[in-house]
Amino acid sequence: MVQSLPSEFYADFLSTAAKARKPNPIRGLYPLEARPGVISLLAGKPNAATFPLTSVLIKARSPTDPEQEVTTEITGKALAEGLQYGPTAGHPGLIEWTHGLQKREHGRGKGEGWRISVGSGSQDVIHKAILALVNPGDAVLVESPVYAGILPTFESLGCEIIPVPTDSQGINAASLRSTLANWPTTKPRPKVLYTVPYGGNPTGMTASKERRQEVLALALEYNFLILEDDPYYYLYFGSAARPPSYFSLELELPEVGRVVRFDSLSKILSSGIRIGFACGPEAIMTAIDLHTALANLQTSSLTQTIAHALLESWGYDNFKLHTHAVSEFYKGKRDVFERYMKQYLDGLAEWDTPEAGMFFWFKLLLRAPGAEGDVEEDSENLIRTTALEKGVLALPGTVFLPDGAKTAYVRAAFSLLDESDVEEAIKRLRDVVLEARGT
Repeated sequence: MVQSLPSEFYADFLSTAAKARKPNPIRGLYPLEARPGVISLLAGKPNAATFPLTSVLIKARSPTDPEQEVTTEITGKALAEGLQYGPTAGHPGLIEWTHGLQKREHGRGKGEGWRISVGSGSQDVIHKAILALVNPGDAVLVESPVYAGILPTFESLGCEIIPVPTDSQGINAASLRSTLANWPTTKPRPKVLYTVPYGGNPTGMTASKERRQEVLALALEYNFLILEDDPYYYLYFGSAARPPSYFSLELELPEVGRVVRFDSLSKILSSGIRIGFACGPEAIMTAIDLHTALANLQTSSLTQTIAHALLESWGYDNFKLHTHAVSEFYKGKRDVFERYMKQYLDGLAEWDTPEAGMFFWFKLLLRAPGAEGDVEEDSENLIRTTALEKGVLALPGTVFLPDGAKTAYVRAAFSLLDESDVEEAIKRLRDVVLEARGT
């Protein structure tokens, strides 16, 4: 039987703001409306008779035959739920479906001290989780390079951001251990570590099983939580079997409850549908829900209903077929991009081949072999000015470094371009490097 950490364990992890939040006095009573015989005068819900929508028709490509369309119609009770206010934690049907998915993908079942909270995209629940766990001025551990979109949340809290180096195999566990072992005794150790372990943004890195196990062991030894941000989990296309998630691997620990996992439908259904979900200890999910009830009441009932109707019509096996097709699509995009990098940037850049996600992270070799004098190893000016003048837009690596240090690295996304645009973009980058070298 799986042992989970007790709810009181998280008292030292929750932020002062999270502890101060009180339940919404109306939403907290919603479940009582379902009690038999109760006549509710509780909520100021609009009367559904005034809503003009009578049905929603979804047409989607069939996972078994992309040439065919499958039609799903949402009417009756399902539509009524989609048009009305709903539970703060999420649409019950979608939550139930997601529980089944997590059991299949990560081996995690109910009764293990965790539950699900649905958000308006995974960024929403990640932001709320951070605010639930981190106090202003706290030290936090983040992999480096790190997803640039998460830094403003930590920076808004005035956090001391502690970068943990990564390589092609994931977080450098030896460096993380050194940081924690040599932590000053006069200040509290970090409570959280943030990581994107599959197809990392920006590096494209996928952490190996062994590295994940080492990091989990350190989480146990030094008592911190792992924020596993995993929007690219289903975009894995490596030749080896996909490594197990932190959420799955924590089953190897004496007790579960040190991983808060974040998933997204953005990369596999629609980025505009804005649905993501957090899975983690009950105490942390409750803190997220209290924030949601205060900030935006809930994630859209209608988009959740649409997503649930589609997923339910597919079933888990067809969902797996669909996500496999998505990962194969991006593998093809990756291969095209790398082919032209080898053709035009060989000797001008260095990179590790990504096995997931939609990014290449490459180092511009700005010093020509045998060149004399100092050449600044910094891509920022080249990418922001010279490359843009030549008609190619990418991101300089410095924006992904918590300390904003200079770096010769660049992030390029390969998800959208067709082959001719990929070739032209990389030819233009070649010209940028050659011009910087003075050749």
